Amino acid sequence: DTLWDLAIAEVKKRENPDEDDVQPGEVWEKSILFMGNKNGGKTTIILRCLEREESPKPTLALEYTFGRRARRHNTPKDVAHFWELGGGTSLVELIRIPITSHNIRSFAVVLVLDLSKPNELWTTMESLLQVTRNHVNKILTKLEKTNPEVAAGIKQRMWNDLQRDHPDYALVDPFPIPLVIIGSKYDIFHEFDSEMRKIISKTLRFVSHYYGASLVFTSKSEALLLKARALINHLAFGYDKSKSVSVDPSKPLFIPAGLDSMSQIGPPPASDSDLGKMRASTPLELWKKVFEKTFPPKSFCDLQDTKDPAQDSQYAEYEVDVMRAQKNQELEQYKRNASKSWKEMDFDSD
Repeated sequence: DTLWDLAIAEVKKRENPDEDDVQPGEVWEKSILFMGNKNGGKTTIILRCLEREESPKPTLALEYTFGRRARRHNTPKDVAHFWELGGGTSLVELIRIPITSHNIRSFAVVLVLDLSKPNELWTTMESLLQVTRNHVNKILTKLEKTNPEVAAGIKQRMWNDLQRDHPDYALVDPFPIPLVIIGSKYDIFHEFDSEMRKIISKTLRFVSHYYGASLVFTSKSEALLLKARALINHLAFGYDKSKSVSVDPSKPLFIPAGLDSMSQIGPPPASDSDLGKMRASTPLELWKKVFEKTFPPKSFCDLQDTKDPAQDSQYAEYEVDVMRAQKNQELEQYKRNASKSWKEMDFDSD
């Protein structure tokens, strides 16, 4: 190979770090976990990415589907596994099922945040990303003992979108696996007061840049869904990464990973005196305090809102439901008998 051939190969390897592992004729497999606010639009986004004309249904716990695409003519179709976590933050421990040491090299996360609910935004984001990061780090710690080369490759990949000469290289803390943050329901968000929109937009820009994530705002608009789909298809099927950027707070944001900077984002939206009074150990904590001063976290419990799926008509199965009703009757009878037996017990006063 000539020097130019080697240079071209190196550039391709950096832009698509997993492609060197896929041999000609071999099937590429990727996995993506979608999580975020309840009723935030995760299912709609997945269906659009897979080009399925279906009406979205409420997600029950953890659901799975897949998509297939051919990179080139007359080649085997690559497979993308799509996992969707329902229940907002109440079922976050279920992430242990799809994210394993076997697929960690080809795994990515899409966090869907409902822009119409800013008081739930930071709590949802923090809870989901914290648990996911802890789980991934545990996997990487084990991999360092069993397969240190793979673990080192995954850790290095975290920095692929941010070159060493980037001015923010020492200020960010990239997520351990590829991350896309989607702000959904932009149509409702667009009706907010301009100052509120500015605070939310700046905060999400900072969070995305800090975690080395891509950021896109979307709604049911076909044009905006296509932008979100472009980012997801890059993760799922290795499609070319978009280089376009939109940072105007009066328009939907679209910022691929590594194309933003702290200087462009600016300081947290608060006065100098307020910033001076806030005690924070990290930039992320400072932005959290500024954001929650304007949008105090809503006190809510996802578990209280979780409906019993056994009562949901879309999951009805006659034989199972009849047996369940019978077991419920037997349980009630057992409770009555146990209560009666308890009352008739003669306790020795000694």
